[in-house]
Amino acid sequence: MRPEDTKLTGGSRGHIQPPQRAASQAQDAVANIARGQIDAIYNSNQATQPHPQEQPIEPQPQHDSAYTTQTHQQAHSVPAKDWQQYHSAWQNYYQKYYEHYYVGAVKQAHEQYAKQAQQPPAEQPAFPQPEPETMSKDEAMYDLRNQLVSTVNEQAKKVRKSRHFIPAVAALSVLLLFIVLQFNSIIIANVKAYVTPGEIDPQNIIVDPTASLQVSKEPRLIIPKINVNVPVEYNVTPDQSSQLKAMEKGVAWFGIAGANSKPGQVGNTVISGHSSNDFIESGDYKFVFALLERMKKGDTFYLHYNGIRYTYTVTKTQVVQPNNVKALVYPTKKPIATLITCTPLGTALNRLLVTAEQVSPDPSSAKSAPSTSSQADSSVAMPGNSPTLLERLFGAGN
Repeated sequence: MRPEDTKLTGGSRGHIQPPQRAASQAQDAVANIARGQIDAIYNSNQATQPHPQEQPIEPQPQHDSAYTTQTHQQAHSVPAKDWQQYHSAWQNYYQKYYEHYYVGAVKQAHEQYAKQAQQPPAEQPAFPQPEPETMSKDEAMYDLRNQLVSTVNEQAKKVRKSRHFIPAVAALSVLLLFIVLQFNSIIIANVKAYVTPGEIDPQNIIVDPTASLQVSKEPRLIIPKINVNVPVEYNVTPDQSSQLKAMEKGVAWFGIAGANSKPGQVGNTVISGHSSNDFIESGDYKFVFALLERMKKGDTFYLHYNGIRYTYTVTKTQVVQPNNVKALVYPTKKPIATLITCTPLGTALNRLLVTAEQVSPDPSSAKSAPSTSSQADSSVAMPGNSPTLLERLFGAGN
């Protein structure tokens, strides 16, 4: 088989046409190369062997068959050097042929590509465009979710490997701890207000407000609507520290000049209680008035004092500044009661006042208001919450 009879295919790259040449020229070129190589080998053999005519003719002795076979093989053997030259000649021929073949094929391919590039876009062969992939909405969301998770995981790994990760986590932990310590009363109070049962049936506590007025001697405040039933501390002065100490045991009587009446007397009976407080403070009544803002006009609450139950109906609610004690002191001929607490929930910024009038026993039979020779002290502030963390650190307080 001749080299030019070999066909090379490019597989997926397509068939490459060999360079165009005349068949007779190719045959002559191959024949000339072969003749030259064979002649060179033949001349080399002739130069090393004597001419047959110069050899003396000697009688041939008789030998056995083994000797004859050996002599015959030696006479027809070709030296290894000659075979090596013969193969080298053919290898050289094939190398030059295929070099010429591939160089021509590459040149032909370049010419074809250059010719296509010079053609107008309309004449160039159109390559098939891949069809756009379509996916369902669920597949798209799943793919997006995986990409987001992968991105977050990669960023998290980078952050964890960073030398700033541990200091940043430590700083964040300290900040969160500080926020919890500073604003725990807001957090806990709102949770407490959410889970505390409210809007209950008043008959669950008191069946009939007009029934016997005799009750136990223990002073208590009962607010059915917000599920409050707590003791009242009357033996307390109106200063802040005394009020906070008394409110650890329930609610406290806030008796100031002009508003120092008690149940059953004409004038204002003021009762203070916590709506929230710091979690480190002692006492079981830190959130007793957490739902006091739900009280509306017409709602009812009760005060037990000296063994008698006094019934009050809410007439108004208002929000005032902590030092606005004048909102508690005003002339009246009726026995009234005012409940006060801090607002907004979890803070001590303002005070919520819930005012009610006595409806039972008969308010016309109420005793006179206690005498007082002094006016309300404007420097006195309504009781609030205990100091927060910042207030403790920097010496502030109510």
